[in-house]
Amino acid sequence: MKPTALIAIGGNSLIPAGEPASMATERRHVAETCRAIAEVASRGWRVVVTHGNGPQVGAALLRSERSAGETYELPLDACVAATQGEIGFLLQQQLGEALRSAGVRRPVVTMLAQVVVSPTDPAFAHPSKPIGPFYSRQEARRRERSGWTLVDEPPHGYRRVVPSPEPIEVVEEPVVRELLRAGVIVITLGGGGIPVVRRGGRLQGVEAVVDKDLASALLAVRLHVDLLAISTDVDAIQIDFGTPRARRLDATTAGELRGYAAAGQFPPGTMGPKVEAVLRFLDAGGRAAVVASPDRLVAAIDGRAGTRVTGSSRPVPRGEVGHDCRTLRRARRRAGSAQLRAARRRAGARRGRLGLGR
Repeated sequence: MKPTALIAIGGNSLIPAGEPASMATERRHVAETCRAIAEVASRGWRVVVTHGNGPQVGAALLRSERSAGETYELPLDACVAATQGEIGFLLQQQLGEALRSAGVRRPVVTMLAQVVVSPTDPAFAHPSKPIGPFYSRQEARRRERSGWTLVDEPPHGYRRVVPSPEPIEVVEEPVVRELLRAGVIVITLGGGGIPVVRRGGRLQGVEAVVDKDLASALLAVRLHVDLLAISTDVDAIQIDFGTPRARRLDATTAGELRGYAAAGQFPPGTMGPKVEAVLRFLDAGGRAAVVASPDRLVAAIDGRAGTRVTGSSRPVPRGEVGHDCRTLRRARRRAGSAQLRAARRRAGARRGRLGLGR
């Protein structure tokens, strides 16, 4: 069986801080990311693509609020759905072109996805998920007076935060699994999925933004993927980030990473959810995870860049991430062959007992 990678693309990596917030910027970074994904697919990987929507959903909500006097407003869950369409369209189009350029014939589809959350999740009373553009201190204070909740994200400025409840279930997971089996590259779970709750046997949208990385880890575990790859706007996980002591992590283990997290190294609004997603994936039996910028994604999967994390007691050295997954694939083939030989021996023994011969 071909190995499977879930590639989670950061919304901020598509509209990076410091660049114009525009469709042109988004298209350029989408194209760069899709070239990397196409190269991964060209090596025989089955691929699921998820993506964030922080800048995009913030812009959608802002447009809705500012145009309230002229047209109907969109609640936050509908804004998430809208950005799934926006970003999914760009990814599907650019990935199709990148695959054709690489000589790979693989269908690509974008699927809207809903994620079940709990209506009593404490996150609804404590907004924490940053969305939208960055603001100066003065502009942030003005928006706080209008009812917004904002947090400081050095060195870029302040951002609006909204509730981010825990993902419990990806409603469309069975469909994603079937599409993967059919060889389709699936783009789904945009913005962490459209948040919904179950009420009286029905699904109902709620105003929140589910964290894309945590939802991606949930889907990766459910699909039993071999590799979780998180593409973000930095080239690796760092400790002591933003200080003169800053140091990147090249290869580490889940245990070491958990220790850094417990020491408060990863803020909840930035690298924190990515680290938590990696740990959840590995704790549930995932083989390996990488965190890297889009331009270093392929090199990270090859073990030559980014941060590589395993659940084993030793870090995977450079160059061994892709090798590790190939080893797993060979082991699966050997296990399958051994099971087939054992079944044949059992069948032969039964025939012997029945006097049927071979």
